[in-house]
Amino acid sequence: MADANLTAVPMAAAGYGKQSAPDQAPRTRSDFAHLPAREAAIAAFIDRLPDGAAVDIKTLAKQIPAYGQQAVATALNNLSKAGHLRRFRETITSDRTQWVSRTHFSRTARDDAWWDRFLTEGSATQSSPEPGPEPDPIPVPTPAPARPTCSPAYLALATLGRTEPRLALSAAECADLEELATEWLSRGITPPDLVRILAAGLPSAVIHSPGGFTRKRLIDKMPPELPLPPQAAESLPGPRRVMECTGCGIPGWPEALPGGLCRSCRGDLPAPAPDDACADVRAHVSQLRLMARVSR
Repeated sequence: MADANLTAVPMAAAGYGKQSAPDQAPRTRSDFAHLPAREAAIAAFIDRLPDGAAVDIKTLAKQIPAYGQQAVATALNNLSKAGHLRRFRETITSDRTQWVSRTHFSRTARDDAWWDRFLTEGSATQSSPEPGPEPDPIPVPTPAPARPTCSPAYLALATLGRTEPRLALSAAECADLEELATEWLSRGITPPDLVRILAAGLPSAVIHSPGGFTRKRLIDKMPPELPLPPQAAESLPGPRRVMECTGCGIPGWPEALPGGLCRSCRGDLPAPAPDDACADVRAHVSQLRLMARVSR
């Protein structure tokens, strides 16, 4: 058994990271008793973190070494379904020019209607009630090491070579370009569209550096950020926000993200077989092709 360590908590960049939801009930020992053991342990850890702490998957997996990135990602999705967190992309000032991604956490579970109201009416700067007595540390079990998970952006890059062999990328190149591809997805581009755009209109000449060529395309063809509809922007006098899928970060309106998750992350679309990991993306290729046909 190992206890989650709260010392030397990594902080996110200014304006990002965890934000405590308003009007939470005082902290008690049974706040997360309704959750499975893994989700309860991770929720209790996040609950103790200060506002502004980094709560991305990689950071949490390092802070809670008993769980790998795949386990943490699944737990965060389950906490979103249970109403304990939502991820919003929002402006941090009233001039509405700088957007940040924040994870809003509530030890008190909220339904979709509450998060919808908070999205359109709430204030990210509202204070929470003073916490109650600090509960005893929750022991975190040490399961067998989990295989790393692949983000939708990484999978799209990994399958690019199946669509266009001249753009076949190595694992290192996929990891290096993952952040740029993730930014595309956050702007409303689906993984099939990302693959299609990157593979379209290639020059007839030999591409000697697929990684460098793909990087240039990701930068030069970066789509614009999704604007809010005018009526929504006018209804928000100060900073504005839009919900993001907890699992993949794709932005959307609350009605499209029940439980804070998009259709793919909720499992409404065909899921890959459990034994298919990053090294074998055949199932993911089939899923991307299905999504491409549906989107036409």
